[in-house]
Amino acid sequence: MNIKVICVGKLKEKYLKQGIAEYSKRLSKFCKFEVIEVPDEKAPERLSLAEMEAVKQKEGERILHKIRDKEYVYALAIEGTERSSEEFASELEKLGTYGHSDLTFVIGGSLGLSPEVLKRAQTKISFGRFTLPHQLMRLVLTEQIYRGFMINNGSPYHK
Repeated sequence: MNIKVICVGKLKEKYLKQGIAEYSKRLSKFCKFEVIEVPDEKAPERLSLAEMEAVKQKEGERILHKIRDKEYVYALAIEGTERSSEEFASELEKLGTYGHSDLTFVIGGSLGLSPEVLKRAQTKISFGRFTLPHQLMRLVLTEQIYRGFMINNGSPYHK
């Protein structure tokens, strides 16, 4: 299985980089895992609605450029469907079994994802109604992917 995480912006925090590196190393037993960063759009703090949409549009184009046709895409979006870790693990297993061996997870920038990226995604997934920094979401997502593989392999990690 090939799993790709596409993120907007560069990760600067050392502790987040270390956590993601640790889970990436652990995931190498189960899949090819990679994180792709696309540049965020520079924007002033106060934007009009039109300016916000323009920022999401430009970031969305960069994201879509990194997605191939055959990839099954998850968009991380607050309006997505919440899953338990067990449900997510089962979903990963079923996707692999039924021919979706290229999975892509998309984490937008601080303004979210463009409508075009949301439309390209087969699934919208939510990690709850909390607002989390998108940099932290990378670590949470990577850990949950690892947890999914551990659940599917009967490991006590999940307990």
